[in-house]
Amino acid sequence: MNARERRAAAWSGLSSAWDVIVVGGGITGAGVAREAARHGLSTLLVDRGDFASGTSSRSSKLVHGGLRYLAEGNVRLTWESVRERDRLLAEGPGLVEPIGFLLPTYRGQRPGRAAYGAGLLAYHLMGSGARHRRLSPADLAPMAPHVLEEGLTGGYWYRDSQTDDARLVLRVLDEAVLAGATVLNHVDAEALVLASGAVSGLVVRDTVGGTARRLRARAVVNAAGAAADRLRAAVGGGTLIRPLRGSHLVFPAWRFPVAQAVSFRHPGDGRPLFAFPWEGTTLLGTTDLDHDGPLDEEPAISPAEADYLLAGARGAFPALSLAAADAIASFAGVRPVVGTGKADPSRESRDQVLLDEKGLLTVTGGKLTTFRRSALAALVALRARLRRPARIDFALAALETAAPVPAGTRGLPAADARRLSGRYGARAPRLVEGARADELRRIPGTPYLWAELRWAARNEGAVHLDDLLLRRLRLGLLLPEGGAELLPLVRAAACAELGWDNRDWEMEEERYRALIRAKYGVPRPAAPAGRGDDPGDVRSDVRGDVRGGEPGGERACA
Repeated sequence: MNARERRAAAWSGLSSAWDVIVVGGGITGAGVAREAARHGLSTLLVDRGDFASGTSSRSSKLVHGGLRYLAEGNVRLTWESVRERDRLLAEGPGLVEPIGFLLPTYRGQRPGRAAYGAGLLAYHLMGSGARHRRLSPADLAPMAPHVLEEGLTGGYWYRDSQTDDARLVLRVLDEAVLAGATVLNHVDAEALVLASGAVSGLVVRDTVGGTARRLRARAVVNAAGAAADRLRAAVGGGTLIRPLRGSHLVFPAWRFPVAQAVSFRHPGDGRPLFAFPWEGTTLLGTTDLDHDGPLDEEPAISPAEADYLLAGARGAFPALSLAAADAIASFAGVRPVVGTGKADPSRESRDQVLLDEKGLLTVTGGKLTTFRRSALAALVALRARLRRPARIDFALAALETAAPVPAGTRGLPAADARRLSGRYGARAPRLVEGARADELRRIPGTPYLWAELRWAARNEGAVHLDDLLLRRLRLGLLLPEGGAELLPLVRAAACAELGWDNRDWEMEEERYRALIRAKYGVPRPAAPAGRGDDPGDVRSDVRGDVRGGEPGGERACA
């Protein structure tokens, strides 16, 4: 079956009763669905958009302990994050990888070298041992050759880790499926079903086909991220979420060369920013602003945010003279932070919150790194209601043991074999075995193989072209204009696997190009440049679903 036929079969065969229905297919919802399924509960996960299409594909890609949380005195959150980071590093090689961080220090800067040193010692002693060292100016300069030298007093090197956030979600979701869960994207949780004043189910609507189902559930988990208040309103919940936007710019590695992450202070307001290598590019981030745009529209960087990030980069790397025209893409995510009314958005806690309201369990506010702990906490809360599972296994892996792809298999280099094992887990050998002879080669300008594109189109639930090119693979972020030059080759490799005809492809390509222009482009400079408090007006009519003709209604896609 092609992807369209698989999805139709899954929708038509949907059971009417479940132990647990999870609303939201980001990392929090994926973790809850997997833990529920691994503990023997019949589990359904739905997302009104694509899997990981919210914050979980738009993060800073870091799996880290949160050094700044320690500086703010949140020792517990830092300790939990460091321990989960180390677990993910050990269990997810090829998907979660270590990255070095450089922290330059300057004369007159606060905090100073002594404070940084003490914080880093405490930070890394929480993990599997101290991994940081103090650097002199002579040590640091060759490690970050373009960094500002005036006033440089040296700095520190320490280790954290990074990932492909969307792929992490997809792997956890796949583990949920292998454990027995059903997961469906582009399915809206239209309304809660109440019985005797308590939640007893959900009305869901397939936004592709338009049909609706009324489902019973012993428990409904609200993991809808920044949109969590929408579902809570049905049980009388007040405002909980303070949506905060974090935006990033993406540069070609040759134009903004950094061999490892560099953390630095913005010259205007002293906020910490970073630049680091990711998937062959350099990411620059991030802002932290109240987001007042509609939550059912994709967020986008504002011109003022772009100016703010560029001013920070020019201050830290003056020799590079970076400009907006140098960036190839941008992306913005809306963080589901629990609001407490603090004037400075960055002061709001990133702690996880569990809230049970008339049987609706809302799980929100956590971090990418600590998704496993959030999911287990949710399972504890569910057990009180379901009276099962009898025992919760807190020692289960954060990532199941991947099926290894031996180096040299079908000529694969060791690095590609490791990467495929990490990204696809138990499915990796099948992906390699099913690849055509010419598909085990790189997609130009990216770390991906053509075999990954065809596999994702057929097997990973993509409904739209942006599902495929922005989340299954990240071509839309890594290549100019979202990879427009490669679209004819993408069409040849993926169109039939998706079950599309020529009309479908043409509509999807038009939709994708408009989305890239409106939400992932780099805005022209705004004046005056500032911290980025203006959300901008980077919106378009790119919303909803584009429905093509029935398969066979037009000539098969070629």
